[in-house]
Amino acid sequence: MADPNQARLDSLRAQRMPDFDLGDAFLYPHYAGGSILNVASTIGNWLGAGPLGSPPLQAELLAGLEERYRQVILVLVDALAYARLLKWKDEGDTSVWGALAEAGSLVPLTSISPSTTSAALTTFWTGQPPARHGITGYETWLKEYGLVANMIFHAPFSFGMEFGSLRHAGFDPREFLNLPTLGSHLQTVGVQAHAFQNELIINSGLSEMFFDGVQRHGFLDENDLWSQMRAFLEAQRDQRNYLWVYWEHVDSLSHKLGPDADEVYANFAGFSQAFQREIVESLSPEAREDTLLLLAADHGSVYTPDNPHYDLSNHPNLLRRLHMMPTGENRMAYLHVRPGQTEAVREYIERTWPRQFSVVESAHALHAGLLGPGEQHPGLADRTGDLLVLARGEAYWWWGNRPNPLLGRHGGLTEGDMLVPLLSVPLDRL
Repeated sequence: MADPNQARLDSLRAQRMPDFDLGDAFLYPHYAGGSILNVASTIGNWLGAGPLGSPPLQAELLAGLEERYRQVILVLVDALAYARLLKWKDEGDTSVWGALAEAGSLVPLTSISPSTTSAALTTFWTGQPPARHGITGYETWLKEYGLVANMIFHAPFSFGMEFGSLRHAGFDPREFLNLPTLGSHLQTVGVQAHAFQNELIINSGLSEMFFDGVQRHGFLDENDLWSQMRAFLEAQRDQRNYLWVYWEHVDSLSHKLGPDADEVYANFAGFSQAFQREIVESLSPEAREDTLLLLAADHGSVYTPDNPHYDLSNHPNLLRRLHMMPTGENRMAYLHVRPGQTEAVREYIERTWPRQFSVVESAHALHAGLLGPGEQHPGLADRTGDLLVLARGEAYWWWGNRPNPLLGRHGGLTEGDMLVPLLSVPLDRL
């Protein structure tokens, strides 16, 4: 079936950033109203608090919706690419989303750059792009702490699974951003923000960064999540709320098995069926009133089959030209290059992986606004190094000091990395 958003997709594919055009292999972030950067301000407007950080979504993406709602629910499915939702919404076990799209709207947005969870979730909660909030990837060089940090686990990247160990270096996640966040922004007009996340991560360091003023609700699985949500909505019929729902399993399974694995679909199907049973079929008309439901994603996911040629441990002649291992993302890496080695690094990459990567000066990418417009974080230049390496197709680099366990990745600028859905529907239409 033809995609009704074909004209918009064509427009996004044809978009170019001023002074930053690497060709048709990439989909560039649409920061001026067509990306996840613009969602926080849109939610602020719907709930009467006004914009936060960046301009809201373009008006044409909100056609058929009211200007104000009593409650907004944002269901964020990590790594749910637009193309996969477009396919899955018409399949039996996940067809609830097709019905909701018919009752409301489904449009494509771009992610931000880098298209990765640590940066994107921070953008959802601050309305600021990575250039401003300073989280430049899964692994970020923090000069002020003298280490490369894993920005999901808040640990030095070489420390394995020792979650939160950055605290030993004086890192406090509650003070790191130093930016207004959506929860506290909404509180100024009497709207309470609530976060529903897996109980294993509800108090994680990443959550601590932007959950100021947010009430937290941990859940065990999809059934627990949606039964909690139904009970909450029934009890809050007269309250003004923003409800954040975060489902991480599509992302984790996509990394492990590849985004098109049967297990990924099965997980989303279980999530969808519990939602249909507890919310669509069981929620009272009174609880649905003046409540807007959104389904979105932070980024997509690309199949990246295991290939030793992409393992940088097999390329010592590249690594010896760098001050340290790359940082950032496997599909969007930052290189801190030794003096006089820049051209040699460029030549090595092109000769070794012809037409599989694009290499640009980091300063040029930042000036062009690849990581977002406006005022830049004071540590941004240090965190992005000298060269930026963008993967094409299924390419990636692996530099971890352990075997490569991943069959799916994101972080880059291809359509698979960048294109995400925004499904919007008032619950009283169901």
